Amino acid sequence: MITVRRSIQALAVALLLASVTVSLSTCGGIGGSEFAGGGTGGTGISTGAVSGYGSVVVNDVHYNTNAKTKKFSNGKDNSAAIDQDLFRVGMVVTIRYTPGDNNAVEIDYAPNLVGPIAAKDSVSDLAIRVLGHTVVLDNAGLFDNLAQSGVVEVSGFVDASGRIRATYVEPMHPAPHPGETFEIKGFISDPRHSDGTFEIGPLPDGSGTTGTVSYTPGAIRDLPAEPTHGMYVQVVTRDTKPGSGGIRADSVAPLVPRTVFREGATVDLEGLVTTPWSGQGNDLSFYVEGKRVRWNDTTTFAGGGGTQEDTRQTSRRVQVQGTEAGGILSAARIVFR
Repeated sequence: MITVRRSIQALAVALLLASVTVSLSTCGGIGGSEFAGGGTGGTGISTGAVSGYGSVVVNDVHYNTNAKTKKFSNGKDNSAAIDQDLFRVGMVVTIRYTPGDNNAVEIDYAPNLVGPIAAKDSVSDLAIRVLGHTVVLDNAGLFDNLAQSGVVEVSGFVDASGRIRATYVEPMHPAPHPGETFEIKGFISDPRHSDGTFEIGPLPDGSGTTGTVSYTPGAIRDLPAEPTHGMYVQVVTRDTKPGSGGIRADSVAPLVPRTVFREGATVDLEGLVTTPWSGQGNDLSFYVEGKRVRWNDTTTFAGGGGTQEDTRQTSRRVQVQGTEAGGILSAARIVFR
């Protein structure tokens, strides 16, 4: 579901009556803490789209917030904000919590990108182009009302072709302001140090590459001397219409992606299947937004009568509950959406 600011309050009230993520982050984690790595010992981590309140509902779980809960929005500490004012329905967030009682220790929201709409195309999908990325909407009315060159904030899940399937889109203003900065988050591939460029895309293996970023040494923040393949970064730019030469970066800084977790972390991950299970040999694994997920004969499957065969479906929306082990998410339960 794609939401916009003018309708969100009504939706929030309806959900409640039904009972019920520019300050840059450092490589220590999103929001300037150890939050993005899956938390510290004895904590769990849940990442997915907000679906309601009381306090915040993600992956069908109510996570309780209180005065001690840290709340971050795009790297800024907004802990004093009301939950539904800061975390809108559809925003993809990451929550670190206490497993025994589901008390949220930290909640972080960071959009996939913020920038002007360069093109609209409704031929096969309701798609817009923002900073070289293709964003697919599921709301025809919103698509029709979005103005080309209008600045939007986008949050969503990455599909197998590297497109962002938006769960939240907020129109910010009808045209870029003079000197306004925009941002895009993604994985570096094909770094070319000799000419100061790299490709940026939403998947860690370099597939789904969506554009070239050019940078100067002065634009690098908290990175090694040169960007390297596989790094996840935030690029800030003032380009309103990136051309054939790509995006000119004002800054390039490291982030921790939402699919990276600490060893042994209890994980609840929502996303789209980007590499399906092949069903061959003994490798019972598939990938969710580039994160390897492995199941076995003790894994349970739920949602619409789903079975392990459903992990063959590219871009299928899933929820994976399991434990991080050696860089792989070992699934105890997989829910098909």
